[in-house]
Amino acid sequence: MTRYLPLTYAPKIPKVLAGECTQTIRPGHGKLVGEFIAFHGWEGKPYRSKWSFRTPYWRLTEVIDIEVFWDGIACDDHGLQPWCELDDLARRDGIDPPTGAGLKAVFKQMYGRLGCCGFDMQILRWDPTTAGGSP
Repeated sequence: MTRYLPLTYAPKIPKVLAGECTQTIRPGHGKLVGEFIAFHGWEGKPYRSKWSFRTPYWRLTEVIDIEVFWDGIACDDHGLQPWCELDDLARRDGIDPPTGAGLKAVFKQMYGRLGCCGFDMQILRWDPTTAGGSP
């Protein structure tokens, strides 16, 4: 399966386009290793304007199901990790500042919810050398 995903977090866009950032964290579960993803931007207001750019398709090399809570992120392999321990995840995701607290702030701004019940998301990582691969 192939998917175009919007890329709206401004500090991350040039890093993705330059191949320096190869990770995104997205709501929901369902994407799988081996699928292809590509990103696009918007010329103006999201969903009400033309696309400003499109990346090549990249093959997903790693997909990690997580749950986002008010006090941290949980995944099967590591249990609940508090935000203060998530600086590396934030750095890999192109967050500015690259800290767990910065990541939490971006999630609150973009998705408007963090709670006690958990919010299903996936960490998606791709290989930029697969650019232009056939979906």
